[in-house]
Amino acid sequence: MLRLNSVDHRRMRWKNGKGETIEVAVEPPNATVDTFEWRVSMAAVVEDGPFSCFDGVDRTLAVLSGGELALRIAEAPPVSVHAAGPPLSFPADAPCEARLHGESVTDLNVMTRRGVWQHTLRRLPLAVTIAQRAPAAVLVAAPDVATVNVEGAVVKLGPQDALRLPAGCQIVLLAGTAWLAQFERATLQGRHDAP
Repeated sequence: MLRLNSVDHRRMRWKNGKGETIEVAVEPPNATVDTFEWRVSMAAVVEDGPFSCFDGVDRTLAVLSGGELALRIAEAPPVSVHAAGPPLSFPADAPCEARLHGESVTDLNVMTRRGVWQHTLRRLPLAVTIAQRAPAAVLVAAPDVATVNVEGAVVKLGPQDALRLPAGCQIVLLAGTAWLAQFERATLQGRHDAP
C-alpha cells in the first residue's frame, strides 16, 4: 500500500490548455499525457467547452462535487452527470462538449490506454468489505475526508488523498466518501477479466 498525499499530486494544464488537472496517479510513473498506460486525475470544470481529446484512450468520469455536467459525446444526445449519480464511461478520443448546469464542478477522471489496460470506477459503499483483486488499484478520498480499513490497518485520508492498493487486499470504507479505480490488463483478443 502506498499513500499519495494531495499536496504531492502533480498539477498541470489540461491537454487543450483550458483548465488545470490534478494528477493523482499515473502508470508508468512520470508518464506524460501522451505516454501513460493508465491515469487517475481530478479537475475543476468552471465553464462550458470542449474536453481534451486522448487518442486511443477510454475514460470514466464521476462528478465529485458541484452542479450538474451535461456531456455531449460525438453526435449522441447529451448525458447528465452529477455527484449523486453514477460515473460515465466513454471513448476519450470522441469529441466531447461539456455544459454546466448550476455551479462549477469538480470531477474525477480515470483513463486507460485502449488494448493495454481496462478499468472500472465506483463509489465505495460504507461498511462493506471489498476484495481488491485487480493488478493495480487507486482509492481516492473525495470530495471529503475518508477513513478506510486496509487489511486491518485503519488509514485516515484527507480530501483528495489517495492509496495505491496491491492485489489481494481487503478494504472497508469506515467513514466519509471514497472512490475505487481498478485496472486490469487487456487480453490479446480485446476481452478483459472483470476486477
